[in-house]
Amino acid sequence: MNWISNYVRPKINSLFSKHDTPDNLWTKCPECGTMLFHRELAENQNVCTNCDHHMHITPRARFKAMFDGGIFSEVKVPEPIEDPLKFRDQKKYPDRMRAAQKSTGEKEAMLVAEGEIGRTPVVAAAQDFSFMGGSMGMYVGNAFIKGVERAIELKRPFIMFSAAGGARMQEGILSLMQMPRTTVAIEMLKEAGLPYIVVLTHPTTGGVTASYAMLGDVQIAEPNALICFAGPRVIEQTIREKLPEGFQRAEYLLDHGMLDRVTHRMKLKDELVTILRMLGNLPPAVMGDLPAPAPEDKGAAPKIAPEAAVKAKAPAKDAKK
Repeated sequence: MNWISNYVRPKINSLFSKHDTPDNLWTKCPECGTMLFHRELAENQNVCTNCDHHMHITPRARFKAMFDGGIFSEVKVPEPIEDPLKFRDQKKYPDRMRAAQKSTGEKEAMLVAEGEIGRTPVVAAAQDFSFMGGSMGMYVGNAFIKGVERAIELKRPFIMFSAAGGARMQEGILSLMQMPRTTVAIEMLKEAGLPYIVVLTHPTTGGVTASYAMLGDVQIAEPNALICFAGPRVIEQTIREKLPEGFQRAEYLLDHGMLDRVTHRMKLKDELVTILRMLGNLPPAVMGDLPAPAPEDKGAAPKIAPEAAVKAKAPAKDAKK
């Protein structure tokens, strides 16, 4: 056995060989450039720990952080017609859908779920901007309506997390028809006397802003979220004037009366719990759970408090007298 070639050389090669490091361990903040470790970023709900920049978060990750214990159940959504217009631009519409499904791991651009937030049962829906820009197509319309119907059935508040670039051009007029459909669904929710709360996230634009995103009983936005119908660049080119700084951002809209709140993502759950319980005429939420009672030993003799023991002995002394 040649120990130099069989043992020494492999040992030296292992010491100097390059170890493969996963590419997704660190994320660079697009606002301040800070490198953030993936676990630290996930624990902070994709908010930069240095500058508080709110990055994109998927609906599934949002629901896991929002619902009690991260537990929720998905609401089944009716399937729409696949590629109704046989639309094709640089790619076929079904090819774009398959690519988006593969990259996101989700079926479509909206996720509907039910569960409890601070022990308050709710139905919630959230859009995924990474799925074709969160664009509103027939599936998104069906998902929204199904979420509203489920909320009415269970008599629960409905929460909507919006994030979209507008209507889905590949579905044409069928996409635009979702605007009146979702508006009618909101009226059904209001007739049932159930709260409808909208949380606008970055970005919320186009037909989504012109429909269900601006019809909430309470309008909340995340910091620095872009909320508009037409973008600032389009408006500047149309009116040929310079827009104010921060125009169409959440803080600007709050100052001008378009929003009720601008809330940090880490404080959003407590904010929602407070609003839901106020609208539902419920007592304040319990902020912590009491410890479970200690198990009793059935074979042990019952414990008697000292005061009870004194009282039990008193009649015996009287009897001796």
